[in-house]
Amino acid sequence: MNTQPAQPSMELLKELALASGPPGMEDEVRSIVHREIGQLGNMQHDGLGSVVIESPGTGPRVVLDAHMDEVGFCVQSVDAEGRIYFVPLGGWWGHVLLAQRVDILSSGGRKIPGTIGCKPPHFLSPSERDKVLSLDKMYIDVAARGVGEVESWGIRVGDPIVPRGHFEELASAGRYCCKAFDDRVGVGVLIESFKALVDGDLDLSCQPVAVAAVQEEVGCRGAQTAGELSRPEVAIILEGTPADDLPGMSQRQAVLGGGPQIRFMDPTALSNRKLVRWTEDIAEQEGIPVQVAVRRSGGTDAKPTHLHGSGVPTVVIGVPARSIHTHSSIIDGEDYALAIRLVTAMVQELDEATVAGFVDYNN
Repeated sequence: MNTQPAQPSMELLKELALASGPPGMEDEVRSIVHREIGQLGNMQHDGLGSVVIESPGTGPRVVLDAHMDEVGFCVQSVDAEGRIYFVPLGGWWGHVLLAQRVDILSSGGRKIPGTIGCKPPHFLSPSERDKVLSLDKMYIDVAARGVGEVESWGIRVGDPIVPRGHFEELASAGRYCCKAFDDRVGVGVLIESFKALVDGDLDLSCQPVAVAAVQEEVGCRGAQTAGELSRPEVAIILEGTPADDLPGMSQRQAVLGGGPQIRFMDPTALSNRKLVRWTEDIAEQEGIPVQVAVRRSGGTDAKPTHLHGSGVPTVVIGVPARSIHTHSSIIDGEDYALAIRLVTAMVQELDEATVAGFVDYNN
């Protein structure tokens, strides 16, 4: 019988989601990872800032990977009147941005609040009303009296910018709204499952390795460099995956409340087929509902991880989240708890023979 983890801490998930961590400046999230699991093994960092924690033990190296960064922006320029122009860090859609609040993580060490400026409807021409404004036409209003005041706050070209979040349990009990659930739910699953596996006095036949990767949203860069330290033999990628229980979506593979998603493939990675079916079997044994997805777009840290060395059997376990890459994503807390249960059960069943079977191509 597998040992089940305790009910996850929603306070920890709240802290993770509200932490500022755009690509290249994941410091706040990294400090939480250090505090929560840094003492559970040999901790190292790659040259980009990813965290790799190697647990004690022997057996096949099982990498649990979640990325720390969230979509954000970068200061591109400041005009004479103090308006800040920016470039995206990750994928944004213009419709979700105008009038939203942001924080600029200034070189001066302060978080400077601002809002993405927009014209009131009174000033819009008929043609403007029907268009999506491109990001290069947007700006951030920090209410400055001029460029000198902006500079006095320590804001410099290249400074990162993040959405300003608000974590809230919604009227439907157990459902939560906040920014950055992509991929702070994955980081939460990583922390909670790694604790249960390594700090739970379990007799494991494998060696879990936690990877909290940087810069996923700009090309899965941290997972690639972290692989030099983590040296995976099998990998479980932990993600906040886009829910598709939306109007007009007839073939749904990520419904809130439907359980964790097993992503079979997307354009960047094809999961090991034997590992996917084995994962489904583990979920069935544990009574955990799962949703299997084949995606036409998107990508995860599976892209560089499954190509490490001579190839690594890899699977993606996702917590469905509505409206990712916005200020207001929504998850179901039970999906989150079940993802932790599933990952914990999977690792407890991994041993040399099982892992070898995933890459046995003799038959």
